[in-house]
Amino acid sequence: MQVDYIIVGFGLAGLALAEELTARNKSFVVFEDNSQTSSKVAGGMYNPVILKRFTPVWDSEEQLELALPFYKNLEEKFKAKYDYEVPIYRVFKSVEEQNNWFVAADKPRLSPYMKSELSFDTFTGVPSEHGYGVLQGTGRVDVNLLLNDYKQKLTSEGKLVNETFDYDKLIVEDSFKYGEITAEKVICCEGYGLKSNPYFKDLPLMGAKGELLVIKAPDLDIDFLLKAAVFVMPLGDDLFKVGATFNWTDKTIHPTKEGKEELLEKLNTVIDVPFEVVNQNAGIRPTVKDRRPLIGEHPELKNLYVFNGLGTRGVMIAPKYAKKLMAFIEDNQPLPEEVNITRFDN
Repeated sequence: MQVDYIIVGFGLAGLALAEELTARNKSFVVFEDNSQTSSKVAGGMYNPVILKRFTPVWDSEEQLELALPFYKNLEEKFKAKYDYEVPIYRVFKSVEEQNNWFVAADKPRLSPYMKSELSFDTFTGVPSEHGYGVLQGTGRVDVNLLLNDYKQKLTSEGKLVNETFDYDKLIVEDSFKYGEITAEKVICCEGYGLKSNPYFKDLPLMGAKGELLVIKAPDLDIDFLLKAAVFVMPLGDDLFKVGATFNWTDKTIHPTKEGKEELLEKLNTVIDVPFEVVNQNAGIRPTVKDRRPLIGEHPELKNLYVFNGLGTRGVMIAPKYAKKLMAFIEDNQPLPEEVNITRFDN
């Protein structure tokens, strides 16, 4: 098989690249072994405001400008619903937080999203002495459903290889050869699996394990994402996703008793109605110390690229920076310095 590209890994990064390659009429094959689960278990939220400090998310305006049409186009392509507009209610713990909200909501970059009037509405199951700040223009993407639908499409087209990519079998000559496949270029998108990639393993990718719960709470009366000690996201049918933990030492993808206990302890400070835990998931977020993606070409091997480190905001980052990477490769356009792996040359 002769293709233009091999994509290694199929989370949000791999999916966004597959869309770009399709738009450019490039042939490709995807290798996916389902060993990394960060995209599948993520909350899938898009939100341009950092809710801890009420500051703008890096590059969020342009990211959203590209991401929202991107997911709309996929909905039309697959005749499915992935993007749900969901406001976020940030629970205030003090009058000081209320005042900080007012200051931030006055800033030009944040005012389109942060409502200047606080909400003191009451919701069954949610105690809130100091009310809420309300974010609009936010939402969630059903990442798991989207990835599954896209994989079915790739399978039907003969473009998906369900196996671990073995770099020992990659022959680097004028082009790349892997078994019966010959490719002009290879792009590595394997999330935290990059740490086992011999060509890019020394990049400063850090893994932050995140665990989430799915609970059933029939008496919880919210149709928005609630953000307090944990986030509580409505999924429909009285189900809610609750997360997330941050563990910098455990690099396994298995749910833990400790993670569950941490989430339950925090959740019990947020809601006061009965609930049942129906599921628990875990994944390793591929994060970078400067909170920017890892994108670029290997310093020695031409046509070997990396697209990784999307962290907790992959839903927003992937569409824009897949375009940037393809423009870099195919159109000789420079990559933004703040995401280019050359920033770690030392």
